[in-house]
Amino acid sequence: MDMVERAARNKEDGIWIHRACKDELVRQISEVEARKTGGESLPLFGLPLAVKDNIDVAGMPTTAACPAFAYTPKRSAVAVERLVQAGAIVLGKTNLDQFATGLVGTRSPYGIPRNPFDSRFISGGSSSGSAVAVARGMATVALGTDTAGSGRVPAAFNNIVGLKPSRGMISTTGVVPACRSLDCVSIFALTCADAWRVLEVARHFDPQDPYGRQDGGCNGGTSATLGPAFRFGVPDGNHLEFFGDASAKAAFERTLGTLQAMGGVAVPIDLGPFREAAQLLYDGPWVAERLTAAGKILAEAPDALDSAVREILRGAARASAQDVFAGQSRLNLLKHRLDPIWRTLDVLVLPTAPTIYTIEEVQSEPLRLNTNLGYYTNFVNLLDLCALAIPAGFRADALPFGITLIAQHGHDARLATLGARIHALTSQTMGAFGQSPSALATMPTFATQPDGILVAVVGAHLSGEPLNHQLLDAGSAYVRTTRTASCYSLYELPNTQPSKPGLVRIDAHGGAAIELEIWRMPSKEFGPFVSKIPAPLCIGTIELADGERVHGFLCEDHAIHGARDISSFGGWRGFRRSLGLTH
Repeated sequence: MDMVERAARNKEDGIWIHRACKDELVRQISEVEARKTGGESLPLFGLPLAVKDNIDVAGMPTTAACPAFAYTPKRSAVAVERLVQAGAIVLGKTNLDQFATGLVGTRSPYGIPRNPFDSRFISGGSSSGSAVAVARGMATVALGTDTAGSGRVPAAFNNIVGLKPSRGMISTTGVVPACRSLDCVSIFALTCADAWRVLEVARHFDPQDPYGRQDGGCNGGTSATLGPAFRFGVPDGNHLEFFGDASAKAAFERTLGTLQAMGGVAVPIDLGPFREAAQLLYDGPWVAERLTAAGKILAEAPDALDSAVREILRGAARASAQDVFAGQSRLNLLKHRLDPIWRTLDVLVLPTAPTIYTIEEVQSEPLRLNTNLGYYTNFVNLLDLCALAIPAGFRADALPFGITLIAQHGHDARLATLGARIHALTSQTMGAFGQSPSALATMPTFATQPDGILVAVVGAHLSGEPLNHQLLDAGSAYVRTTRTASCYSLYELPNTQPSKPGLVRIDAHGGAAIELEIWRMPSKEFGPFVSKIPAPLCIGTIELADGERVHGFLCEDHAIHGARDISSFGGWRGFRRSLGLTH
């Protein structure tokens, strides 16, 4: 009950809109204890949970931070139902930017949840109350929503984790829509492991959710582990923006150094197409979706709306059906332009927000500064990407700094694994109440496939090499780096694109132990993967240095006639280094 008592001592802090009374909490706890005693498996037994007040909780009012809109649902949102069924205890409903419209956390008649590190600064929105509740130790986990960054910006400003899952992974039934086609339920926690534990329970295909997905939004989610030389994209110099905030810039550069020390390879990318997609969110037709929930209030009681929200909604009313189709076509073209970029990256790494503002600054210029905060977030849901915001230490002015890891739809597990590693290396405290990060390095437990086929790769499929994405797209997980038995030769195959080696087993003396990587591929993906391998490469059985035999890339003998023997370099990477190539 420590968290409950901590919440009760903070009645007027702008964090809560509705809190469960003592009798209600006792009822919930008694029911969960009885279920546990009765033998039920409760993976979230006793978990203190806060819920953003645009997500329904049965018997608690839903306001979306607009009293004129309020109603009391009889049924909880599907996401909340699943967490409660798993043993979570709902502490109450948290404050937000009205109708989840904003990244600032100041657009609510229920007060302003202030930044716990410096009360002059914003806590970020729209999921402001949820983030501050976790940061201040009032809840272990909180649900938010994310359309344009509302599950990520507050995480950065509060030194916590914000998990924005692939769209369709968590049901949005029972969530007041902002932009229904883009909305995601997000998760705030102190660690990646806690966020993932909740995601594993919440993920569910809901046939009543028009944007739910049968695969649970995780078609590539088993690719949880990146290889030792993962490639991460960073904005090139033309698109790296901090709006004059030198502290944020320095913190990001420091974090990039940590990633490179981990073995990551930085790849500058053109953020232009991402930014162009972002413009479609508020300057394009998607803003019209915000009228679904708030349109009636705008028409009948406009004074009930925050002035900034009202201005945005009035602009939304000008979108036409023609604008919608034109916007969809433009977005699809941008996705086509971005496909080649994703084939060269394992993950995209961005500052979660380019800067932070005081409450006074935001209230003076609410729209322009809000737009600045979404510089690195607004495009993610439009482009159907998953994202994980993690703390990355503190700025020179003692405010938290955070980065966001971004990947294509379905690679959530990859982000959680990498995020846990980075968080452990960059952070000394969790949240705002001084808790030691002793558990940060604990990796999340993923629902990966227990079966799988070990596949050895020696060339273009190695981590960081051009075809590694084929393994990741198939849901493969990196296992280890090792060597073959000393009975193989490696050749540089001529006229291959991208460049590839050929591994051949020899019976005569003089063979070498060749470096390779072992990956575990889901069994159902193995056949389709093998069918795409071009001659003269093939899949055969490779003997490892420890005597184990695994499937792996071999080469037909005829292809090595006249080819250069590169075995003396110890492997493909050693050979590439000798040429001055740095993959």
